[in-house]
Amino acid sequence: MAAISFFGDLLQTISERGRDLIGIGRGDMTSRASAGDLVKLCEDLISRRGEASGVALARLILDRYASFGQAERHAFLRAIALDFDADHEAVDEAIAAYRAAPSRARLGSLHEAAEPRSQELIRRLNLARGGTLSLVRMREDLFDLRRALRAGDEADPALMDAVDSLDSDFEHLFASWFNRGFLVLRHIDWTTPAHILEKIIRYEAVHAIADWDDLRARIEPPDRRCFAFFHPALADEPLIFVEVALTDQIAPAIAPILSRERKPLQPQAANTAVFYSISNCQKGLAGVTFGNFLIKQVVEDLTREVPTLKTFVTLSPVPGFAAWLARERRADSPQGLLPEDVEVLRALDDPNWPADKARAETVRRALIPAAAAYFLRAKNERGRPLDPVARFHLGNGARLDRINFLGDTSKKGLAQSHGLMVNYLYDLAAIERNHETYANLGTVVAAPAVTRELRAKLPPPRAVVLAEA
Repeated sequence: MAAISFFGDLLQTISERGRDLIGIGRGDMTSRASAGDLVKLCEDLISRRGEASGVALARLILDRYASFGQAERHAFLRAIALDFDADHEAVDEAIAAYRAAPSRARLGSLHEAAEPRSQELIRRLNLARGGTLSLVRMREDLFDLRRALRAGDEADPALMDAVDSLDSDFEHLFASWFNRGFLVLRHIDWTTPAHILEKIIRYEAVHAIADWDDLRARIEPPDRRCFAFFHPALADEPLIFVEVALTDQIAPAIAPILSRERKPLQPQAANTAVFYSISNCQKGLAGVTFGNFLIKQVVEDLTREVPTLKTFVTLSPVPGFAAWLARERRADSPQGLLPEDVEVLRALDDPNWPADKARAETVRRALIPAAAAYFLRAKNERGRPLDPVARFHLGNGARLDRINFLGDTSKKGLAQSHGLMVNYLYDLAAIERNHETYANLGTVVAAPAVTRELRAKLPPPRAVVLAEA
């Protein structure tokens, strides 16, 4: 960390001297400017050769951008998307040259010509101290702009294409800058600095952390762990973190794990590690993969620390199930329900149904087969499982192991999945095989206990591949 601080101070010194070179004093750094003025500064930035002046100008642009309101930020991003495209004439010339005499050098020239100027702008802005985090936040604003454009009454295809392309530029560069080789895994415990613990509370996206006592109950007991990935450029900003419970069995429900009244288990008595919450912290890094590296690294670390651990599973939410089931119940020809299931599931319309044991058991007999259909048959436009959490874990090589009825009876759990939770099993001996099967064939690798729940009389699926493991 001392080395990071040294280079940060060095960049700050360069920036200080660079302001003199571009004629900007400290008092000018937060001056107000229009989006158009800032675009002109960006043109100046990518035309400069000097490192010192470039660092200073990049910091000026990012500071002024940060002072903008939403409308000005959107205007700036629209202009960058439209004006910082590739030089199409240069692309045509490079294509013609390559076709006339194909060579690796001319292919390189074509690649250089085809790169949008926005990519070079993003690289230059990243020169500024704190530039990486500023750019991550800028991409969050770009997401807002895309949503606003899509929600508008009159969509502009050219603008939408340019904004999508700009987002691809961010994602392409972030994928390199946040390569696994740069990430640092840190154990989060009660001795972690308070400002980082505050962010763990704020960024928790699966099971909200109510207060400091709640956080302490999750990270201090001997049978609880929390790990996070950090990046040197965002030293105090976690990128993603996972919460782990060490148990003596596969957990079917979240309430016992989160209970403050439970009796902690000594680590040497544990044989199972339950990953019960994985939270991405930086919205601007959407599309950049961290989770698969995180889980594999944590499994390795836990195996060394607690040799008695033999089973590694998740206790995962099912965020899209309730919405899918609602569509199925309304459909004239549902793909995942039988007519008698539709009738039984009317009970879900009463918010108090879980409190009636007899009614809950009736619902269970229809809901679990429906969930099996959801995981094994419901596909998105790419032919992958509809559920985003399933795509993540199956893509990592996990197996869909169990479907847990009323695993999460919180208000959020009942709303998004009628209380369902699932266990994905990370069998270390089968991870690579499962990953290859899923990646190449789209196969949903599921335990026999799950596949047996699928109704036999459902309509033939359009394109479904099942596997038992």
